[in-house]
Amino acid sequence: MSALPFPSLSAPGATGVGSMPGTDAREAAKTVTGSLEALPHLAELPARGPGADMIGRSLGLLVELYARVEPSGWRLGDHPGRDTRRAHSWLGEDLDALEEFTQEYRGPLKVQAVGPWTLAASVELQRGEKALADAGAVRDLAASLTEGLRLHLAEVRRRIPGAELLLQLDEPSLPAVLAGQVKTASGWQRLRAVDRGVGEEILRGVIDGVDAPVAVHSCAPSVPLPLLRRAGAAAVSLDASMLTERDDDAIGEAVESGTVLLLGVVPSTDVKLSDPAGSVSGVRTLWRRLGLAPALLSRSVVVTPTCGLAGASPSYARAALSHSVIAAQSLADNPE
Repeated sequence: MSALPFPSLSAPGATGVGSMPGTDAREAAKTVTGSLEALPHLAELPARGPGADMIGRSLGLLVELYARVEPSGWRLGDHPGRDTRRAHSWLGEDLDALEEFTQEYRGPLKVQAVGPWTLAASVELQRGEKALADAGAVRDLAASLTEGLRLHLAEVRRRIPGAELLLQLDEPSLPAVLAGQVKTASGWQRLRAVDRGVGEEILRGVIDGVDAPVAVHSCAPSVPLPLLRRAGAAAVSLDASMLTERDDDAIGEAVESGTVLLLGVVPSTDVKLSDPAGSVSGVRTLWRRLGLAPALLSRSVVVTPTCGLAGASPSYARAALSHSVIAAQSLADNPE
């Protein structure tokens, strides 16, 4: 099954990664929709506590699998409990707020969820070991997540009929999963590396199973770009500061094959921001180094903060999103 194409943007591309500061869903939705004309997103507010964090929210999407918070973290259980209900409640609150601020909206809209490998590396089975240690559990988790994502996307479409959805799968743990660097639940050992063919297969199953184009986000070094492309990702979201010249070939091949890059170039915690053109100077340098056509730049790159903005102040989060938009305009106006 071929990847669904990245949605066409009506203005130079900029978006947020997902999380926002604070606990006020209406304020977060107002900021995101007011700042990001081309590609707004459903905000996540992890400061509210377990169930609003990215792992808890995504576990709340699972179908016929449930999770609860233990002292060691999230653990799968037999039935829905307080933590599952809390995750559902906060997601509903976030959707209510987004719906309020997207009345009559037509255009691309991004929603985020944790991908299968990061979820498996983060949640424990009932017996206490991480789901990643059990191949059967990983497949069950991926299948449940896929069904939950289908239902979630359908709910967003019902609430915002004019939205052209883009699903972002957050996979910060994927490089560690493939390298055998994920620690066991005890922390004393590391789990065996997952075969790259299996890694691709599981991810492809989720991507093929949802009716929306998918961007895979990873703010870690050594992101496996060829694997993500083969799995069907229409876009890859990266922290540009993590890229090195060793990534050049993979980036060039991705762009030439039509993969869109969501490049994190704006700091995600409070700093004094440079001028927007300076924030994307590294992107222009990368383009020249790769010998890519300048005309491809604005079509192939969406500007983002380096990661989620949950650790920023509300005023800085607003500034970072606005800065991203102006930086994207700078790339469009002056690709060389």
